[in-house]
Amino acid sequence: VQLVESGGGLVQPGGSLRLSCAASGFTFSNHAMSWFRQAPGKERELVARIGSAGGSAFYTDSMKGRVTISRNNANNTVTLQMNSLKAGDTAVYFCHALCYGIHYWGKGTLVTISS
Repeated sequence: VQLVESGGGLVQPGGSLRLSCAASGFTFSNHAMSWFRQAPGKERELVARIGSAGGSAFYTDSMKGRVTISRNNANNTVTLQMNSLKAGDTAVYFCHALCYGIHYWGKGTLVTISS
């Protein structure tokens, strides 16, 4: 299993970013996918999760209304669109898959919100 994130970077407060995760090595369309983040000195936390067919999504309260998770089962990608970003959103964002009881993680992509 391989998960490769992209799309992180430096953006000003109020800006937007679109993160992508390219997945391989498993039957992508059979599994829910998630985005987590970990800020400096804090525990890793769930940001959003999407069901295997893309019809259901969960968002953490702190990002509801500002983030949208989506997936494309034809090309094995999951995307996180983030808007109205705040300094508190600064973190490394990780793509995650739970396959047959095993947690898989990407290496992460750094998102920095700063003026």
